[in-house]
Amino acid sequence: MGFNCGIVGLPNVGKSTLFNALTATAAAQAANYPFCTIEPNVGRVAVPDPRLDKLAEIATSAKIIPTQLEFVDIAGLVRGAARGEGLGNQFLAHIRETDAIIHVLRCFEGGDVTHVEGSVDPIRDAETVETELMLADLDSLEKRLTGVQKKAKGGDKEAVEQLEIIEPALTALRDGKPARTLLAGLSPEKKEILKQLALVTAKPVLYVANVAEEHAATGNALSEKVAAKAKAEGTECVIITAAIESEVAVLESADEKKEFLSSLGLEEPGLNKIIRAGYRRLDLLTFFTVGPKEARAWTVKRGAHAPQAAGAIHSDFERGFIRAETIAYDDFVACNGESGARDSGKLRQEGKDYLVHDGDVFHFKFNV
Repeated sequence: MGFNCGIVGLPNVGKSTLFNALTATAAAQAANYPFCTIEPNVGRVAVPDPRLDKLAEIATSAKIIPTQLEFVDIAGLVRGAARGEGLGNQFLAHIRETDAIIHVLRCFEGGDVTHVEGSVDPIRDAETVETELMLADLDSLEKRLTGVQKKAKGGDKEAVEQLEIIEPALTALRDGKPARTLLAGLSPEKKEILKQLALVTAKPVLYVANVAEEHAATGNALSEKVAAKAKAEGTECVIITAAIESEVAVLESADEKKEFLSSLGLEEPGLNKIIRAGYRRLDLLTFFTVGPKEARAWTVKRGAHAPQAAGAIHSDFERGFIRAETIAYDDFVACNGESGARDSGKLRQEGKDYLVHDGDVFHFKFNV
C-alpha cells in the first residue's frame, strides 16, 4: 500500500523547507508568506532500510528497489481556514486525501522569518491548527447529519451504522476533542465507517519539532513541550532541523552525509526518524522479495495476511494465491540466502491465513 503523509503547519514554521529536503528538490516554494504552496506538491522518496542492502548483497541482486514514501506539501493554514478564509477550503480538500498528518511546529526563536502569530509558541500553534481542523470536521458532519437521520428512520441499515459513529463524533468535536479520540473504543467495522467519513481529525498525527541547528541533537525547552503534548495524546514527536535536512539533501555521497551529520552530533538524517515514526503511527511493516534480478521492499498494514502481501505486488498474485514460501530476515542472513535457509529447514510454506511479519522474505506461488 502507499504511505501518504500531508505536511501541515502554520506559515513560516519550516514546513516547505522540510518538504524540499525530504524530496531533495526545490519544487515547494519556501517563501516567507502564507499560502506560498497553493497547489499541493507531492514528492516520493525511498525508504532507507539497511536490511534491503544486506539481502541484495547475499543474493547478488542486480537492482535494489526500496519501498517508497509519499509526502504532500500543503499550503500553510491560517486562522479562519475552516470558514473558507484565505485558501482554507483548498487546504482542507487536499489534507482529506492523505493517510496521516505530519504537523510541523516551529521550535526556534529569532531568524529573519517572521511568525504569523508574532511570537513563537508551538503548543498554541498546534491548538490553532487543530481547532481549524475540528471546525472543518464539525461543519462536514453537521451538513451530513440530517440526510443520514432521514435514511436511518426509513430503515436504511448503512445509515443507522453511520449514525452510530456520526453522533459520538459530533459530541467529541463540540467538546473540543478530535475525532481520533473515538478510535480506541471502536470495532474494526466501525473504524472503517469512521474512515469513510473522511474526517481530518480522525487521521493519525505525528508532531515534528523544527529546532535551531544548535539544538538539533538534543532539542530545547520548546520541543520538550511538544514531546509532552505528543506523549499525552499517545503519539510521537520527532526533533529535526529543516535547514540541516536541506544541506544533507544536496550532499552526493553517503560518506559526505555521514561526516556532515557527525560534525553536528547527529547519527542519521531526520528523514529516517520521520519515516520510522510514520510507520509506527500507520501500523505499517515491510516485507521483501529477493532474487538475482532485484531485491525489493514492499509495505503492508500490520495484520495483513499472505494473500494481501501478494496483492501489494500484483492483484493477480492475490487472486490466484496458492502459498507463500517464507523466510524470516534473520534466518535468510544467518543461512546466507534461500538455498541455505531451505537446507536448514528455515524456509516455510505458509497459506492464506499466515500473518505477515516485518522482515519476511517471500516467494509467492499463484495460479490465475
